[in-house]
Amino acid sequence: MEKDRLKLKLFAAFRETVGQGELDWPLGSSQTAGEVLDSLVGEYPALAGGAKSALVMVNRRYATRQTALQPGDEVAFLPPVGGGQGVW
Repeated sequence: MEKDRLKLKLFAAFRETVGQGELDWPLGSSQTAGEVLDSLVGEYPALAGGAKSALVMVNRRYATRQTALQPGDEVAFLPPVGGGQGVW
């Protein structure tokens, strides 16, 4: 991975919308996870609905949208997932 880049991991509906589960993404100066998510939604507007309640992970740890990012970080966005009907 190049300097000043992130690895974005996308799951479920996010992966389906974007068409792939992993993206190499540029890291701007002093960027947070939330700003990266906003940029991703700017590139893929269909993500907007799920982005509002998406979980964020940075380097496989739960994070907030305010988490500052460093070059080389792995940032995962997990959209809300609805469950099925219970059997019991």
